Amino acid sequence: MLTPEHFKYVFQQPIRSSAPEITILARPNNVEHPRLGLAVAKKHLKRAHDRNRIKRLCRESFRLLQHHLPHYDFVIVAKAGIGKLDNSTLTQILEKLWQRHIRLAKKFSSN
Repeated sequence: MLTPEHFKYVFQQPIRSSAPEITILARPNNVEHPRLGLAVAKKHLKRAHDRNRIKRLCRESFRLLQHHLPHYDFVIVAKAGIGKLDNSTLTQILEKLWQRHIRLAKKFSSN
């Protein structure tokens, strides 16, 4: 996602999946593929290389699962404590949150 309007749209009435260190917000979009936005604040990760590591892992997780994800706009929000996670733990948490969104999307589409 590129514009502030896209982010605003997701933040208005999101479908959430959360862990203590990270939240994924989602909302259906009009395009034929899922899109990703990242919100990794300096407040939680002071150093740029730490923020970049989190963003790189989030993008890679999204890339690997994008063909299974619903056509939603997703915003990943980093929370306090995310910098303490190692790469494999963060990847596992993201995998679990993505699976929850896949289940929720199926539930909403079947209603």
